[in-house]
Amino acid sequence: MAEVNTVAVLGGGSFGTAIANIIAGNGNNTYLWMRDAERARRCQQERENPEYLPGYKLDPNLTVTSDLLHCVEQCDVVTISVPSKSFREVARLVAPHIKPRTMVLSTTKGIEGDSFLLMSQILEQELTDVRIGVLSGPNFAKEIIQGQYTGSVIASDDDDVIRCVQQTFSSKTFRIYSNYDRYGVELGGALKNIYAIVTGLAAAIGCGSNTMAMLLTRSLAEMSRLAIELGANAMTFLGLAGVGDLILTCTSDLSRNYRVGYSLGQGKKLEAILAEIGQVAEGVNTLKIVKEKADKLGVYMPLVTGLYDVLFNDRDIAKVIDGMMTGEMSSDVDMQGGVKWTNN
Repeated sequence: MAEVNTVAVLGGGSFGTAIANIIAGNGNNTYLWMRDAERARRCQQERENPEYLPGYKLDPNLTVTSDLLHCVEQCDVVTISVPSKSFREVARLVAPHIKPRTMVLSTTKGIEGDSFLLMSQILEQELTDVRIGVLSGPNFAKEIIQGQYTGSVIASDDDDVIRCVQQTFSSKTFRIYSNYDRYGVELGGALKNIYAIVTGLAAAIGCGSNTMAMLLTRSLAEMSRLAIELGANAMTFLGLAGVGDLILTCTSDLSRNYRVGYSLGQGKKLEAILAEIGQVAEGVNTLKIVKEKADKLGVYMPLVTGLYDVLFNDRDIAKVIDGMMTGEMSSDVDMQGGVKWTNN
């Protein structure tokens, strides 16, 4: 008989809601925390999250609440599923209330700006005596709730965390694979958002299949190049959290970042695009952070540089693309690298 856990998912967006419902459906006592008390009350009463997943019925084992203390202090597993800009704040809010040895997971795909810290590193700073993991992969919430077969990755250096998450979070259609390279998995999830903007833009201006294939593979090369410089395991980028997530995000208009790029290619301004989407597109902030880090480290990332010029230097898209096509033709494959993250 499967072990029953008490789990809190902090963040009532589409992915947080979808994953919380799977956990509840597995018979676990599950809380979904939302900051907005009225929204939480409405979701609990109506048994759906109409803002993010309309028409998707919530499991009876799932309690939606705005009472952070109540849903965290009794939990075996706490999952933080909020945008990266709010991640440290939420970690600080829960820090005094988490019991020792609680498993704390991040599903957030982003990098903190000033520090270049990944979300699990923020957990290391803000929490004490907890066991940390990262859940990431090619996971659109709308397809998860439709029962589409989906693969994800739990990354941790703690075997108990891996075992618990695979048991508690998986379903017949949601499979979870293991990886010990926590930082590589996180980097893959954060970096691919940049390239989704690039491929969305390319699609909007009519680039063909040859170009899209080149962009995808050169994007993987850039991601791997930076990850290797930072000490992550290059092989991680050949798995679900690397190339898998890259392919998904760069080829579907379900991706907010892809939609940002597509709208840019149609001539719309960034501010108007973000207002129209109405949800966080992590790739825009990640682009700024990664461009600064790549320049500092001297890592060759022409797609990052080109997109940055389009978004923030008001460069003409056609001229930027022409510049990238006449730039250095570097090595096709460079997958050498270590396995230990260093925060340069």
